Amino acid sequence: MDFLILEVRKLKEKREKFSNRIGFILSCVGAAIGLGNIWLFSWKLGTFGGAAFLIPYFLFIVLFSFVGLVSEISFGRMMKKGVMGVTELMKEKKIPFGNYIPFIPVISVSGIFVFYVVVFGWIIKYFFLYLTVDMKSLNYEQYFSSFVGNTSSIPWHFIAAFFSVAVISLGVVKGIEKMNKIIMPLMFLIFIGLVFKSLSLPGAMEGVKYLMIPRWELLAKPITWIMALGQAFFTVGLSGSALLVYGSYLDKDIDIPASVFHTCILDTCAALLAGFIIIPAAFAFGFSPSAGPSLLFITIPAVFAQIPGGKILGIIFFLSIIFAAVSSAVNQLEVPVEAAMEKFGISRKKSSFIIGGLLFAAGLPLDVNMNLFGKFADFMSVFMIPLGAVLILGFYFFGIDNKKTVFEINTGSSYNLGSFIINTGKYIFTPGVIIILILGLVYGSIG
Repeated sequence: MDFLILEVRKLKEKREKFSNRIGFILSCVGAAIGLGNIWLFSWKLGTFGGAAFLIPYFLFIVLFSFVGLVSEISFGRMMKKGVMGVTELMKEKKIPFGNYIPFIPVISVSGIFVFYVVVFGWIIKYFFLYLTVDMKSLNYEQYFSSFVGNTSSIPWHFIAAFFSVAVISLGVVKGIEKMNKIIMPLMFLIFIGLVFKSLSLPGAMEGVKYLMIPRWELLAKPITWIMALGQAFFTVGLSGSALLVYGSYLDKDIDIPASVFHTCILDTCAALLAGFIIIPAAFAFGFSPSAGPSLLFITIPAVFAQIPGGKILGIIFFLSIIFAAVSSAVNQLEVPVEAAMEKFGISRKKSSFIIGGLLFAAGLPLDVNMNLFGKFADFMSVFMIPLGAVLILGFYFFGIDNKKTVFEINTGSSYNLGSFIINTGKYIFTPGVIIILILGLVYGSIG
């Protein structure tokens, strides 16, 4: 036991740090930008009203994403620990079940990783498909239906999981930060190029109108607001744990509110770029913008098949989505990996491969059962993620001396926003997340 305590202390003393503010921001952007921005955002944008959907979405980004992320990151920096460090604080405050509450966000983010890397595997499969097959010869709907939900997706699932584990095992600076410094700028450049190509297609301007001119009557429908609320929550990776871990790797001179502001701006830009690639292209070729989850895997390949140079564009497009997917997958995996390091005093590499292997195995049933996949994904994203966030951040807002939390948020910042963040967290964020939970149970899927 003494040896284990000594090893834990050594790990704490050697805790890694982000090398600079740019590396931290790009890592946060990488954590936020993923399939939620591209796959989920595009089909919800197309299904729930285009420009009408964007109005509440932007509103909720401001009210939830900015306040929640500043709080989550500052909490991690204050503790210099990941989410398991909250256990000690809850013990001091004699919070009921304080020993177990921090496990909820760890489980929820781990669950997101479990189904996320299954879809990540589909993305890798499509990328190699574009490299090796004449895509014009495929019936995309039949191909996608034959590929998902059976054992042929397992090897690609494994590749996605292994790639994520390999990056995490390298650590914060060599793995997470270094990867995001390369792939985030590349992804944005690819997206910008594809936007120009999509907008140049005949008929694409109808898609632009759909994205720019609101149908005001849709704002009277609760479902528009509910879907925008869930998307704003999910898209930035707000969970009460994922970016809390990143905050624990920060020095005191980092301006957290400014870093989060830039993260939210870049995350929103990436989602909009994806929307302006996919929706105008769908309109140009007569596809429905409300095609739903199949928009990325069926509609877009069908569009590329009809464009000169579509094979090259498809390769570039799916490569950019691989960039986005791996950055978010790495962020999700960091939560349970860091928790295992903190709890059991094991090395990063050992924790990475043990946890990664267990989560890969947990996802195997999802490879072969799409009904189970859907129910599992909904439960994790609609219920568990908001639950973990409201428990951890609710404790930050109400359970810790507000003088300390305000001071932590203001430390290193050019503006004293601490009081605003804490008060907004108490009276808007916390009840708002509870509403998300209730609506998620009522409507079945909002995230």
